[in-house]
Amino acid sequence: MKPVIFGLSGATLTPDERAFFADSQPAGYILFRRNIIDRAQLRALTDDLRALHGRNDLLIMIDQEGGRVARMQPPVWPAFPAGAMFDRLYDVAPSSAIAAARANARAIALTLAEVGITVDALPLLDVRQDGASDIMGDRTLGAEPMRVAALGRATLEGLADGGVVGIVKHMPGHGRALVDSHLELPVVRADADMLASDLQPFERLRDAPMGMTAHVVYTAWDAQRPASLSPTVIEDVIRTRIGFDGLLMSDDLDMKALQGGIPDLAAGVVAAGCDLALNCWGRMDDMLGIADQLPEITDVARARLDRAMGSVERGGDQPELAELLATRDSLLGLVAA
Repeated sequence: MKPVIFGLSGATLTPDERAFFADSQPAGYILFRRNIIDRAQLRALTDDLRALHGRNDLLIMIDQEGGRVARMQPPVWPAFPAGAMFDRLYDVAPSSAIAAARANARAIALTLAEVGITVDALPLLDVRQDGASDIMGDRTLGAEPMRVAALGRATLEGLADGGVVGIVKHMPGHGRALVDSHLELPVVRADADMLASDLQPFERLRDAPMGMTAHVVYTAWDAQRPASLSPTVIEDVIRTRIGFDGLLMSDDLDMKALQGGIPDLAAGVVAAGCDLALNCWGRMDDMLGIADQLPEITDVARARLDRAMGSVERGGDQPELAELLATRDSLLGLVAA
């Protein structure tokens, strides 16, 4: 097995993809809007991937946050609110906000599990900062670390209740970035004392099954390399100070924050300490290069992968989706009231 998550080019596997994936055996896959038409097609695609690998617990992930980051969209699937909605409710009624976040995440999980998706890139534990780039903005769960942790915990629990594994992101915190890491490399110059508050939500949720790194330079820890490529940040900050021992993947290698060839970057993040490299765009030349450069997954990383995928129970009795959405909306209605 190769320590990489690959994207797909379209709504079905091409013959070249099928042959390549069977040979390279990536650890998992990530889906985008280009891969999605409707429920039947999406379920057929995920079933095809599972059959190809013979693994019912195959890592098949998606970014289904709600708000402006949602790959599965109406009218086929419900619209889900951005994280900021639960932050606003927390101002009014903290326990209601936690219950609403849990019901919302479980509803998301039911829509994902129905079509065979096993992992969601949620929750964001980035602490919002005034004056930072809007790339986080209303996606975040707030500006107070313990509130972010509480709502993040509820989100992880809701996803797990619905049979889907969550990912805490973006470790060790993207909230201070002044630029969008999709477009350029953010450099955070806050000192270590200031950064301590950014770490608090991740420390509280150190037992999360999966985490994703940030393509951000933190000069207090490593002035030369973004976290995804920094052995110092990954080992000293994420693994040791935060205490995270779950499966750690990089953010997307194609983001403009990183410079260099995609295969080299994949090798770089794995060498730095990421368990898996994330390559989203399904370009065969990049994927071939990655498979050629990456070693086999380590025993430690494979154990983390297996533990993460085994951390939730799939199937069994579930509440109706409409019931969960009604509960969430009733609670969120307290904000307007």
